Amino acid sequence: MKTFNKALQVALLAASVVLSACGGGSSSNSGSTSNSGIDWAAQPSWPITPTTPSTPDAPADANTVPIAVDRSMGSVNLLAVTLTVCPPSASNASQCETIPNMLLDTGSVGVRVTAGAISRSLKSKLLLQVGATDDASQSYPIAECALFGSGFTWGQVRRADVTIDPKQARNIPIQIIDDGAYATPQDCISSGPKFDMPSGFNGIVGIGHSVRDYPGVADKVLPVYYYCQSSAACYATRVSLDKQVMNPVAAFTASNNGTIIRLPALPAGGQASVTGELVFGVGTQGNNALPSNANVMMVDQYGYFTTEYQGRAFINSAIDSGTNGFAFPDSTIPTTGEWFTPARTLSLSASLEATNGAGTPIPLTFSIDNFINVTANGYAAYNSVGMYFSDMYLWGLPFFYGRNVYTVLEGAKVGTQVGPFVAF
Repeated sequence: MKTFNKALQVALLAASVVLSACGGGSSSNSGSTSNSGIDWAAQPSWPITPTTPSTPDAPADANTVPIAVDRSMGSVNLLAVTLTVCPPSASNASQCETIPNMLLDTGSVGVRVTAGAISRSLKSKLLLQVGATDDASQSYPIAECALFGSGFTWGQVRRADVTIDPKQARNIPIQIIDDGAYATPQDCISSGPKFDMPSGFNGIVGIGHSVRDYPGVADKVLPVYYYCQSSAACYATRVSLDKQVMNPVAAFTASNNGTIIRLPALPAGGQASVTGELVFGVGTQGNNALPSNANVMMVDQYGYFTTEYQGRAFINSAIDSGTNGFAFPDSTIPTTGEWFTPARTLSLSASLEATNGAGTPIPLTFSIDNFINVTANGYAAYNSVGMYFSDMYLWGLPFFYGRNVYTVLEGAKVGTQVGPFVAF
């Protein structure tokens, strides 16, 4: 995810939050030989048996939730979903709290709630995650420095029941951002600037292609997960997959193999607000079938594919609902701050293809308008805004308008296709 606010500042996590970018991102130069700064596990971390067309949910379960784009989250093209957080196995709903304005992000993995969005009482009831691999006592709390291309989030890992109505993920690890329990370790600070949340923004719901956010940390010590012996003493550590922040969709009991984001097309000049639909499961029941004519593109173990644009191949590309514009490196387009501000509307083209060469390249056309001019009406949703980004080629939320976008998890099978893949 790469998100800029109206004031032309970096508002949120400045990277694709596709799983690999959570590892710190990497160069988008065509000569790059690696898609990540972290050695990710080559094998999928899929912990449960996903539902498939051959074993459909029976009976058909409720699997949709409304999503919206409006100005309540403080900027343009921020896709919001509401969730409910409860203590694990809460005995009644009075123990739970509903949190609106959570950024819905196909480019990241895991639930990350700002400390200010939940009460102290609820936080105290969320079980501390303990048991880091390098913690000899197996009793010290675990915290996380979630790394993105231009910043980090820091906070405790706790366990919670998370409901994205009508589906529930029980007893999963989530991150509480800026909870103040432990001083941020220096090696986390050195990874980049800490990002600031825009007004009205309460966290992130990462529903990307993977199940756990940092598979590589299961086997290698990196400045990502820590065990904390005191408020001022946290140590980088390995953390097994079952203790890492988890994709909530993968923890559902059914329709758990992926998601569909459905957003309407926009008129010229944008729209004041947009309401759409998040559908859980792909090919598990009648309302989430993958069409036979869908564009299906395999992504690699990092969630990346290749974008061919103006004679260059960008191997670190992602379709990412958490980025609020088209984000790509093109120094020929004028900018104001990071936003593109060309003198006239640009009609551009590119092609998408699996980095391993599988399948047929998918040609796409898109437009870039002058951000300052087009957003002067104060609307929330625009399908033709973009920003300069040197590190990756991100097809952000403008890509989603007027499409059904399917995000299928690693190891999940939909018909003859095995994830991870994206389709539209």
